[in-house]
Amino acid sequence: MSTQDIEIKVPQLGESISEAMVGEWYVKEGAYVAVDARVVGLETDKATFDIPAQAGGIVTKILKHAGETATIGEVIGFLRRAETPVASAAPTIAPAGSSAVASGVKSADVHVGGHVMPAAERMLAEHKLPAGSVQGTGPSGRVLKEDVMRTVQTAAAPVRVGGIRETRKMPLSPIRQTIAKRLVEAQQTAALLTTFNEVDMSAIKKLRESYKDVFEKKYGAKLGFMSFFVRAVVSGLQQFPQVNAQMHGRELTYFNYCDIGIAIGGGKGLVVPVLRNAENMSFADIELAIIELAGRAKNNKITLEELEGGTFTITNGGVYGSLLSTPIVNPPQSGVLGMHGIFDRPVAVNGEVVIRPMMYLALTYDHRVVDGREAVSFLKVVKDLIEDPTRLILEV
Repeated sequence: MSTQDIEIKVPQLGESISEAMVGEWYVKEGAYVAVDARVVGLETDKATFDIPAQAGGIVTKILKHAGETATIGEVIGFLRRAETPVASAAPTIAPAGSSAVASGVKSADVHVGGHVMPAAERMLAEHKLPAGSVQGTGPSGRVLKEDVMRTVQTAAAPVRVGGIRETRKMPLSPIRQTIAKRLVEAQQTAALLTTFNEVDMSAIKKLRESYKDVFEKKYGAKLGFMSFFVRAVVSGLQQFPQVNAQMHGRELTYFNYCDIGIAIGGGKGLVVPVLRNAENMSFADIELAIIELAGRAKNNKITLEELEGGTFTITNGGVYGSLLSTPIVNPPQSGVLGMHGIFDRPVAVNGEVVIRPMMYLALTYDHRVVDGREAVSFLKVVKDLIEDPTRLILEV
């Protein structure tokens, strides 16, 4: 090891974390990486983390590959300090034994096309194509199998009849393992029941349309639906504290605060950061917090502290087009509200059939803690407040 080499170590990730799984190396052996750029992603059972380069240089050795586990402080690779390379100074070298090496595809060509995914490398080798001829459409310009297929078809190269048949096995990430464990645990240990209702979104849509421009101008954030639902949920939890309670052994814990988890699609999957003391947050506070959390979730920058705790959860499957679903409680919480898509439907209003923008709501709750009366009444409070949002503003 050269004195110019820097150890790439697994950093401290939290008091309760002793190991992490190596996710993806963003830089291959032999490739140059700029200072502070991402080198490798790590995954734990709670969150994902990226290790940045301490200095600009060449990744000289990878000791732990994707899917392997490393302990806190363990060296997983080496980085050699180097000035910014010229075009030919720092080629990306394909892993030993890969199809790109075996077929004679030059590493430098691979580098020109950006990071090449394994399936794409095999196709490049099969068709004897330099990666520089393929435009990557994946994240950060990564070359995907579909990119190679498109290039082959455009060039009228022969394609095997029936298409390409491949299978791929990957170990479950720690996050997926934890999610699976907790969801199964919830199904096996809690008495889960789901109650439904529907809400007319006409009033809230009209209110947003009237004030969206002035709201965004004043606060620098768009006025979304989530802030209304958070405020409505807080009001419901304050009226029916059982829905906000948790069972621990033979005791029930009641909270005089509402820490609301908001399910957000992150870079590595679903995460649920928590809005602390949501009962004290304004509409603007909620919208700004969600925007900030969503941005960091996309870049895998959510901290463990932001994911822990939570007394109730809201999940919005409507952003993906869901009409109706039964969300699963996140233990030890006792309730989760599922929002869904807004669709125009015929409904009866004052004896007449009219078309209104309707959303189904689903509340899944732990029947050991919450009785049906409290659950149904809680959901009715949320419905009534959303259908008359001025009550949220006036707090009546």
